Amino acid sequence: MKDEVLETREIPVEEQDSINERIIDVDHAKLQFYEKLRKKAKGWTREKTGKVGGKVAEYLFLLPDFFILVCRLAVDKRVPAKQKLMVTGIIAYFIMPFDIIPDFIPVIGYVDDLVLAVLGLNLILNEVDAKILRDNWSGEGDVLGQLQKVTAAADNFLDRNLMQRIRHWLQKI
Repeated sequence: MKDEVLETREIPVEEQDSINERIIDVDHAKLQFYEKLRKKAKGWTREKTGKVGGKVAEYLFLLPDFFILVCRLAVDKRVPAKQKLMVTGIIAYFIMPFDIIPDFIPVIGYVDDLVLAVLGLNLILNEVDAKILRDNWSGEGDVLGQLQKVTAAADNFLDRNLMQRIRHWLQKI
């Protein structure tokens, strides 16, 4: 597995005030704890499950990042009300006690949550500037690249019926 190079950019002064209005104070020690725990969990997963399990886990480790992204989009003033309804539907699906694939099934139980979030974010991306998603993304790599990667993997490896059910659920929103 190749190491990804994360891109960084300096935020222009004129954008800083706008961004600062949306920033929530964060305890950086807790974020570092989360990042260390995440790295340790990824290593353990690769070691215990091998290449295939490690690849699945790599995708599933994006799930918290996408959850945080949709939560941030829900409160971002630049996201239109129509797209906020989609975001709210995605959040609701995350927290609902019943899913297309029940969450109590180890590993696989979260695949539908991940795919639904990604497909929903792709629909939102059709209506909002990609910069808004990038501004709210705190996960690894570029959010657009991650969306493409998960979408391609889902199309290649998931059952058509499952994909159809996820898309149907999104259409209801």
